[in-house]
Amino acid sequence: MTSGLALAFALGAAFGYGVGSVLQAVGARRGASTLRALGHPLYLAGLACDTLAWLASLVALQKLPVYAVQSVTAGSLAVTVVIARIVLGARLRRRDTAAILLTVAALTVISLAAGPEPPATASTALRVGLAVAAVLTAAAGVAALRVARPIVAATLAGLAWGITALCARAFTPPTDPLGHPATAVWDLLREPVSWGLVVSGVTGTILYAHALRHGQVGPVTAVLWAVEIVVPSVAGVLLLGDGVRAGWLPWAVVATLATVAAAVVLASAPGTANTAGADDVPG
Repeated sequence: MTSGLALAFALGAAFGYGVGSVLQAVGARRGASTLRALGHPLYLAGLACDTLAWLASLVALQKLPVYAVQSVTAGSLAVTVVIARIVLGARLRRRDTAAILLTVAALTVISLAAGPEPPATASTALRVGLAVAAVLTAAAGVAALRVARPIVAATLAGLAWGITALCARAFTPPTDPLGHPATAVWDLLREPVSWGLVVSGVTGTILYAHALRHGQVGPVTAVLWAVEIVVPSVAGVLLLGDGVRAGWLPWAVVATLATVAAAVVLASAPGTANTAGADDVPG
């Protein structure tokens, strides 16, 4: 797979997450209760978009650095705000427009700075360490659900999803899974990052839902994306050898930080609040 195709998967993931948030918001509004909202066709379609987007991001992580994929998927906030403006009539502030334009510019720079990366060659110790980190984050998340503030839950959710990205980057797909399915399944079951990916993915989903139910959408989403972009991006460079094209490092750092800043602005946009906060159902 070429780096251009991997970038297309990352962009598809951002678009899928953005569309999924709006579909879930509309479905939640049309349900008479939270339980019925979860079974509404539009809400289910939104979940399907999220699932496809997640799978697309995993594919992209096989070829692109973590910082590139995480920054691109953060662009889903811009997609959500634009679609919410069209579909839900959400107000678009001037700073939201500026943040959307900043996101587009930053992602353009990141796509140019991120050279094609070979599959990460993570040591056994690192793969086990990622699985242990996923379990420890889940344990901290259990405590956060009981006593901590929503911002703490959002921070742990961002950390959990960041670990998911690192696990996906460190993951080596089984060889010839169609020809030898039994062997492929066994390889998956004995691979530490497989378990780390599942545990951290579930942990992040539950903690983000909790944070949205008990906190304000803007601060919760801003903290989530800031942690989810910065922590795995730094870890990807230090632990997995993610690189930057020669001469592009300063621009890549600035563009990644610009993506975080734009995400913080868009997290408080009316379009984001209209989707993530609808009926207290996580979107």
